[in-house]
Amino acid sequence: MLVKLLHDKGMRSEHAYTAGFISIGLTLLTWQGSRRIEQKGEERADRMSIFVGEWAPTFFALGLALANYENKTFKH
Repeated sequence: MLVKLLHDKGMRSEHAYTAGFISIGLTLLTWQGSRRIEQKGEERADRMSIFVGEWAPTFFALGLALANYENKTFKH
């Protein structure tokens, strides 16, 4: 089980939630930075920020899975 492995390696739900919020900020920074630097225009900036933005839901889902595992593990 992936969640158990991550938990055993020291990852906690708070870490995953923090990574999700950092991902949201990184999405905005990537979008703004790419719009300013790239010569290919806004289209490429949008694609790059969407790619980074897809990480946030994954981290939040992982945070929920870890929180559920932590609740089950520490209640028994």
